[in-house]
Amino acid sequence: MGGWKLEVGKMAMYMTFPVALFHYFNQPQYYEKWVTDMKQELYPPESKSKHKEFKDAIKKIQEKQEMKMLKAMEEKN
Repeated sequence: MGGWKLEVGKMAMYMTFPVALFHYFNQPQYYEKWVTDMKQELYPPESKSKHKEFKDAIKKIQEKQEMKMLKAMEEKN
């Protein structure tokens, strides 16, 4: 078939390909960029206005629930 030269070539390819990919993808600058980009994508910085809107919505829901509870207590008495 191909002989020992083909086998040596295949073995070199089998060993070189994963090592080359490992070397390429584990460069510090690529790793730093990937980690920081992924962190910002998963945990975007919060804005003050969004935080205030969220708190206001929670307060509004709590007030509605309290009013329902008060009405239910008045009806029982």
